[in-house]
Amino acid sequence: MRGFFDPDLHWDEDTGMRTLIGLKLVFVAAAAFLGACRTPVDASPESSGTRMVDTETIRVQIQERGEGPLVLMLHGFPELSHSWRHQLEAFAEAGYRAVAPDMRGFGGTEAPEAVEAYDTVEIAADVVALMDALGEDQAILVGHDWGAFVAWAAVLLYPERFTKLITMSVPYGGRGSTSYLQSMRAAYGENFFYMLYFQEPGVAEAEFDPDPRAVFERFFTSPGQDREAPSITSPRADAGGMLGRMGRSLALPEWLSEADMQHYVETFGRTGFRGGLNYYRNFDRTWERTPHLSGATIDIPVLFLAGEQDLVIRGASTQQLEAMMTPVAKDLSVVLFPGAGHWIQQERADDVNAEVLGFLERD
Repeated sequence: MRGFFDPDLHWDEDTGMRTLIGLKLVFVAAAAFLGACRTPVDASPESSGTRMVDTETIRVQIQERGEGPLVLMLHGFPELSHSWRHQLEAFAEAGYRAVAPDMRGFGGTEAPEAVEAYDTVEIAADVVALMDALGEDQAILVGHDWGAFVAWAAVLLYPERFTKLITMSVPYGGRGSTSYLQSMRAAYGENFFYMLYFQEPGVAEAEFDPDPRAVFERFFTSPGQDREAPSITSPRADAGGMLGRMGRSLALPEWLSEADMQHYVETFGRTGFRGGLNYYRNFDRTWERTPHLSGATIDIPVLFLAGEQDLVIRGASTQQLEAMMTPVAKDLSVVLFPGAGHWIQQERADDVNAEVLGFLERD
């Protein structure tokens, strides 16, 4: 029942405990609890380290700093390579070639029209194609949120290409026996669940695209941050869309400057949210394409990081997360940050950098 592509909370028959499987289950209406504790840095995303790279699969915009072993960082939804602004500089200074792409469908990277172009197998292939275009045979792979989902898949599908794996927020317990969406449809029925809401092309786009700032004022929040009351309180899906179920934050979190916010708003104002939403529309397709991952394990060292208040892990302890992931990731370290929420590489950049660099220095 453990599921990489079946990321539900369920009773694990093997361990007799509640575990979080695969992808984030955070109901973003509760995003007020996502933590923060970082002074913002106004790092320009249009610096000299930003360039376009033509790969065999897609044309990618990357941010790049430093020289040395490649550290490749994959962002989540709704984010950009800018989400790694604090890691790019820190890792470069530590002697690494730090690269953060805008993922397929995001920012300056190519955004194919077809929904099926965004299944995780295709996006994992983008990761390897980018490495090839950069002239790198191997990389240290880092991922947060959807980027973690892709990173787990890339290491499983191309194990010879990666030397270490760092994932944030999204744990992995093995490929599920059923598709994620099947279990969610059964669990939620007529009630609202954001991943189900995202399934029909054009629906969430019609709500999000006209006002990107309204999206980020609801997604990018800190624990305990003051928010407006939601305008939709009914649990039923037919009561309305998503943003009305989430109270707008009344101020930026400490870790996000106005310049950072404007970069996200302006970029998604130009591109829309379609690319990122299409990732969610490929759960079934990805699951159908990966039967060969059943029972697959990861042999390279793995570091998993999360905020203790990140709703993705649903309050799981370090020990519970280790018990969930060690059947797959044999050489695993788990670190939880007290008081932190979901956006940890931005919220707790110094702590994240210290943990990652310490992990990379180990033999």
